Amino acid sequence: MLARETKRLSPAETKLLVCVKHPFSEWCAKPEVADAVRARWPHMRVVHLPDYSRVPEELPDAHIFVGASLRAEQFTHARNLQWIHSTAAGVSQLMYPELRNSGVIVTNPSGIFSVPIAEHAMGMMLAVARNFPDTVRYQVAARWAQQDLWNKPQRLTEINGSILQIVGYGSIGRELAKRAQAFGMRVWGVTRSGKGDATHVEKLLPAAQLREALPHADYVVIAAPETAETKHLFDAELIARMKHGARLINMARGSLLDEAALIAALQSGALAGAALDVVSTEPLPADSLLWKAPNLFLTPHISGVSDRLWQRETELLLRLLDQWFAGKELSNRVDLSRGY
Repeated sequence: MLARETKRLSPAETKLLVCVKHPFSEWCAKPEVADAVRARWPHMRVVHLPDYSRVPEELPDAHIFVGASLRAEQFTHARNLQWIHSTAAGVSQLMYPELRNSGVIVTNPSGIFSVPIAEHAMGMMLAVARNFPDTVRYQVAARWAQQDLWNKPQRLTEINGSILQIVGYGSIGRELAKRAQAFGMRVWGVTRSGKGDATHVEKLLPAAQLREALPHADYVVIAAPETAETKHLFDAELIARMKHGARLINMARGSLLDEAALIAALQSGALAGAALDVVSTEPLPADSLLWKAPNLFLTPHISGVSDRLWQRETELLLRLLDQWFAGKELSNRVDLSRGY
């Protein structure tokens, strides 16, 4: 497929289509997003669709699409499309050949989820260190379980002085590192190249050294993007490299973690605990073994959710549109060769 020529039009010549539909209400675009764009550029054609039923008729003459997903068969009919802004940080759902080879620019909201996800990850680490999940279960049972909690193999512990390895040290990792440092943790960041902002880390390591670094970590937080290279990154072999009694937290995507291997490590006691905000199949089926895995804390993919989410989404979109109409390079641009 030949790459499309990108000629940025004026606001009056531009049609922007917003469509995000998801079973979870807070992933759906709020009408205020389109309202804010209309207020800034009154002459732009701005269409907000609450669901995908009218996408076939509205997409062909759209120049900018704002949404979490656009299927390959839909993209075929988007003849005038120049730019897709994903409202989801992960863009693996857009990485099909037709789009990669088209010349259409893709941006994502990288950065706007970093604070709530970092706070959520911090909460998860504290929860598994202090065994809040079992404490809540005992509270529901009206049971004063002081001795029971202490007698568990996973003793109540402190995170102070422990080593935290953040695998995927991007904007989320940097926000988490700042918070972990405040708790007295020693933070090691892992990036693809081993380079990045080292302000809040003791070490920055390349991904090639992950196997050697893992045995030193007390806590490991997965925050890497979902790509072909990272699928099942934490497989049975890598999990086996972790320190006995360490704790593993996944804030990225379920595809990065071999869940069967995780369950086995929890059952054997090799890992003292784990916390997942993402799983390979969402919603998690009722018969999944994850529900009953020992010392596993689950949250239903809510780490990025905040009462400030759509304010941040809107502010970012307006900033990107300012860059677009000024003819500038777009920040938050996705590298289509890498998939993030």
